[in-house]
Amino acid sequence: MFLSVLSVSSAFPSKNFPADTITDYYEVETIQMPKGLTAETDGLAIMPDGRIVAGFHRGEIMMYNPKTKTWKLFAEGIHDPLGIMAVSNSEILVMQRPELTRIKDTNGDGVADEYLTVTDDFGLSGNYHEFAFGPVKDKQGNLFIALNCASNGAGIFPEVRGKLDTLGRPGRMYSAVPYRGWIMKLTPDGKLHPYASGFRSPNSIGFDANGNLFASDNQGDWLGTSKLYHVQEGKHYGHPASLLWKEGFPHITPIKLPVKMLDSLRTVESVAFPHSRIADSPTQPVLDNTGGRFGPFVGKMLVGEMNHPYLVRLMLETVDGHIQGACAPFLVGSGLRKGNNRLAFAADGSLWIGQTDHGWAGDRGIQHVRWKGKVPLELADMKLTPTGFALTFTQPLDAVTAKQVANFQFKRYYYEYHEAYGSKQFDVQPVAVSNAELSADGKTVTLKLSELKAGYIYELELGKLRSTTQQSLLNHLVCYTLNRLQRNTQANP
Repeated sequence: MFLSVLSVSSAFPSKNFPADTITDYYEVETIQMPKGLTAETDGLAIMPDGRIVAGFHRGEIMMYNPKTKTWKLFAEGIHDPLGIMAVSNSEILVMQRPELTRIKDTNGDGVADEYLTVTDDFGLSGNYHEFAFGPVKDKQGNLFIALNCASNGAGIFPEVRGKLDTLGRPGRMYSAVPYRGWIMKLTPDGKLHPYASGFRSPNSIGFDANGNLFASDNQGDWLGTSKLYHVQEGKHYGHPASLLWKEGFPHITPIKLPVKMLDSLRTVESVAFPHSRIADSPTQPVLDNTGGRFGPFVGKMLVGEMNHPYLVRLMLETVDGHIQGACAPFLVGSGLRKGNNRLAFAADGSLWIGQTDHGWAGDRGIQHVRWKGKVPLELADMKLTPTGFALTFTQPLDAVTAKQVANFQFKRYYYEYHEAYGSKQFDVQPVAVSNAELSADGKTVTLKLSELKAGYIYELELGKLRSTTQQSLLNHLVCYTLNRLQRNTQANP
């Protein structure tokens, strides 16, 4: 079973780390929610003064004061507030289903009294699956939002907003009004522009430390498994429904084009999340910009996950000009619940997590995660080399176990791009490790593999590694999406 692979070993106790479980390093607090509230957390953000602002599925926007542990209603009547951005201590931006809204308390009583439409320049058919996510802001002041496709599990209303095009109706997920399945860019002059297409259900967007925009997308039709995309202007990311609204695209039903042609139009993901192994329903990507106050993963990104009681940690790099990398479970066994939908780092370096089931999977409420100050033994980074991978750990490794190739078990496989819902793993093959070399500082193991093949996920199960202080490795599973080999690297070294 999956969780058994991730189980924590306590075979090597020490005086400094007697239990050596994730709860020795991180603590999870469950926040008491207001009585009578249906706590399906759609949106979450941190106000400048440290209050937590949360939006809930039935339309409430509430403020939580961590110092007094009290709640106060800030706004209500919001339709699916699936994204919140704090502007000031009295003002927020909320991405709700029909529009991006500016909500403000103008008289200082702690309750909003001004609701202003920022933009609603996109189509709305009334289909239940037309969610909207964001906003996030880049350094130039542009805002980005993401628009979900509709679902054939329900129809559309007689009156729609925006142009209705029936050629967009066929398919399990469809785009009958603009710009469903797109990420949109709102410039400072207030104009909304189509930015990138090809998304199915991009349950949130976020920036890395270098200003690159990322979006997660959920497994389904045309997505063999869930994915994380590096989003760039003008590119298409695979789900064909949104092509109908691309300038210059022929006026035809996109899914009727040959699969090979559609495949040639798409930009592949930076990270594929193997289904069930890593993530079934990834949510918001968020950057650890805490300066080390959340542990040893500063500068890396985390992604929420709905179906499993943990987060997903990313290890990205640029290879041959394209971003790709690895993903691994994080906070397994910490007491984190399922339904981890929204993530926000506070000024003190702690992480707030909003949870929802949204009538499907997950849990409800808010949890708060703090790092206790001790460094666990974890894989900190995974980078491609010409002949394999370099694994860097948070602590120096015991040399005996680190040099045993049996502690590094690889297999590789891919998911097929096709119209059907999801995909099995294709061409599953073990990949042998011929050599494991430990660096002088004891933190990096460089592995030589019998084969490197672009277009495959390389799944690695780590064995009984331990640190020089006898800490045991907490998480043993990591998956690297190898889209591109390094230049001048032979495919089969």
